[in-house]
Amino acid sequence: MTVLVTGGSKCGKSHFAEMLFSGFEGRKLYIATMQPYGEEAFEAIERHRKLRSGKGFETIEKYTDIDEINLPESCGILLECMANLCANEMFKDGEPVDPTDKILCGFRHLKSRAKLLVIVTNEVGNDGVVYEKGTAKYIEAMGEINRRTAELADRVVECVYGIPVPLKGELP
Repeated sequence: MTVLVTGGSKCGKSHFAEMLFSGFEGRKLYIATMQPYGEEAFEAIERHRKLRSGKGFETIEKYTDIDEINLPESCGILLECMANLCANEMFKDGEPVDPTDKILCGFRHLKSRAKLLVIVTNEVGNDGVVYEKGTAKYIEAMGEINRRTAELADRVVECVYGIPVPLKGELP
């Protein structure tokens, strides 16, 4: 089963995504995509580590190239988060490149190995603000990645103020 969890900042996405693994039997892998740049990033990483503590996740820090991860068969995978992965892939060599196909290839790789795949992403592009060119390209890529991932997912859930709202399929 593949579940896409979306929502705004600090809306309970991570907590909900981790809860989906509470009854999972087997290896649970947490793919962390946030590169630790700056104090805020280190604080967010530490907060997420504390949230996962004692829940049986093995952490794999992989900021790009998720299609290269060697994964065991029938594992549980929590990818957090698609927005970081997109930025890392898009801007890793300076000039922005469209990461959509590469990320979706990685998504298919994860899906082919996982019994349960949960992907956390962020809502982007609905604030009506006009951004500079690089940011606008990022928002466009994220919108396309989110749309195509939602098509391939069995379930899509939006977290709103900590409340999971099913957008596709039943709540897991």
